[in-house]
Amino acid sequence: QVQLVESGGGLVQPVGSLSLSCAASGSIFSTNHMAWYRQAPGKERELVAVITRSGSTNCADSVKGRFTLSRDNAKKTATLQMNSLKTEETAVYYCNAALWRLGSGGYVDYWGQGTKVTVSS
Repeated sequence: QVQLVESGGGLVQPVGSLSLSCAASGSIFSTNHMAWYRQAPGKERELVAVITRSGSTNCADSVKGRFTLSRDNAKKTATLQMNSLKTEETAVYYCNAALWRLGSGGYVDYWGQGTKVTVSS
């Protein structure tokens, strides 16, 4: 079974740091883009950062300079390092990735179940 599993969420104080990990597991031939989204209560889901297979990144203006997205193609993981966190960034964070399941004909988008991040003093 192919799936994405997030980890690293939890409670953190304002201006603190937290690292989120997304791991693709199962019989996977290849991974393409990997991204992190977040959804705060009562708000729409928004893109936080995305990284291509070659390592090119793009991030939301609101997190530029504070968040860093990296990946390890061999391990099939993506890591979102979040620094100087703000209370308004409390949300459920979701991993999204295009995965080519072994034996299939191409890439399909997958979503993780999400991990909660609470920024509070």
